[in-house]
Amino acid sequence: MVVTGRLAAAAVLAALFVTLVLPSWPGVLLATLALAALIGVDLLLLGSPGALELSREPLTTVRTGRSIEVELAVLNGGTRPARGTLWDDWPPSAHARHRTHALNLPPNTRIRLRTELAPDYHGDRVAGPVTLRLLGPLGMAGRQVRRQVPARLRALPPFRSERLLASKVKRLQQLEGRNTTTIRGQGTEFDSFREYVAGDDVRTIDWRATARANDVLVRTWRPERNRHVVMLLDTGRVSAGRVGNGTRLDAAIEATLLLGGLAASGGDSVDLLAYDRRLRTEVRGIGGKRLQLKLMHALAGLTPELADTDYRGMLRATLQRARRRSLVVWFTHLDAATLQEGLLPVLPVLAERHRVLVVSVTDPDVAAAAAHRSGSGDLYAAAAAENVIADHAVARETLRRLGVRVIAAAPDGLPEALADEYLELKRTGAL
Repeated sequence: MVVTGRLAAAAVLAALFVTLVLPSWPGVLLATLALAALIGVDLLLLGSPGALELSREPLTTVRTGRSIEVELAVLNGGTRPARGTLWDDWPPSAHARHRTHALNLPPNTRIRLRTELAPDYHGDRVAGPVTLRLLGPLGMAGRQVRRQVPARLRALPPFRSERLLASKVKRLQQLEGRNTTTIRGQGTEFDSFREYVAGDDVRTIDWRATARANDVLVRTWRPERNRHVVMLLDTGRVSAGRVGNGTRLDAAIEATLLLGGLAASGGDSVDLLAYDRRLRTEVRGIGGKRLQLKLMHALAGLTPELADTDYRGMLRATLQRARRRSLVVWFTHLDAATLQEGLLPVLPVLAERHRVLVVSVTDPDVAAAAAHRSGSGDLYAAAAAENVIADHAVARETLRRLGVRVIAAAPDGLPEALADEYLELKRTGAL
C-alpha cells in the first residue's frame, strides 16, 4: 500500500481537530477511524493492477545519435477505472525522456504511452521493470506494483560515412560497365568481343570467333564479380585505444560498414569475424541489400575486450571459413608488439592462401604532436610522436615485403581510404 500527500494533509487536519475541538482519547480514536475509513474507501474502489495488460515491441532499433519513441500499450481489462501513474524504466545510457505517464483508464480501454530514447553509443539496452502506482477515487491511498515487460533497444552504429557510399558505388559501376580491361589473369572474367584495333595485345585475339566473323575479334575482360571478402575485426586490448572521439574499434566498424556496402554492390559475398580470445560475432556469406542491415545488427553490441588477442585462434577461424581464395581485410593495430608477437607468426600462412589487406587506425594527436614544436617543452612530445610514426613506418614496410598491403589513416579518413583501395583492386583485377 502507498499513501499520498492528500492523506498527509488529511492527517494534519485531523490533528488540528483533535487539538482544538476534541482534545481527548475519544477525539484521537475518532480522527484515526476517519482516516482509516478514507483509506479503506480508496482501497475498496481501487482498480486492480492485475487487470492491466502491458505489451510492447520486443526489439526496437535506432541509429546511434538519433532519438526514437518506444510505445507501451496499456489495456484496462477490469471493471473499474485505473487511475494513477506509470514509470517506464530504462538504463541511464538510453537517455530516456518523458517516461512518467499519468493514467486515467476507464474499463476496457487501451492507451499507448510513448517514451523517447536517445542513445549516444551503439549497443543493446534492456528495459527495466514498469512501475504502476494506482490510486483510489479519493487519491488518498493505493497500491504500487512492478511488472516486467521485456523489451530491448538496439542502437546501431552511426555509419557517418554512408554519404560516401553512393559515389563509390557509382565508380564501381563504371569500372564494371564502360571501363572494361583487356588483361588476363586472376580476378577478371570475360565480358564481350570487339574488333581489333592497333595497340591491342595479340594474346587477346579469339581466333575461333575471328574465323566466324569478317573482322579480327578480341576478348574484353572486366573485374570478376562474386568474389569473397572476409573482414576480420581485432576486438582485443589494442582495439580499446582512444583515437579521436572514439576507440580504434569504433573507427574500424565505420570502415567495415562502408566496405561491406561497397562489396555487396560489387556482387561480392562478405564474411565478418570479430575475434579476441574467442569469436565474438560473425556474419557468413551474405551479399546484396541484406548485408548492410545484417552487419549493423552484428556490430551493434560489439565492444573491446581488455585481453590480448589470440592471433593463432583468429587464423584458424579464418581458414575454416575461407576455403577459396579471398580478400582478407584485417583491422588491427600496427605497433611493434602486435606486429612481432601477433601478426608476423600468422600472416605468412594467411598471405599464402589469400590476398591480405591490413587496415590500421592512426592517431591524429600523434601527428599533431610531431608537428608542434613551438617551445622546448614540446620537443619531448614531438620526439615520442616521431618514434611512434617511425615504428609504424617500419611495420608497414615489413608487411609490404610479405606481400601484404597496408591501409593506415586517421578515423575520419579511414573508410574512404579503404573504399578507394578496394576499387583499385577491382580496377586492376587483383581480386
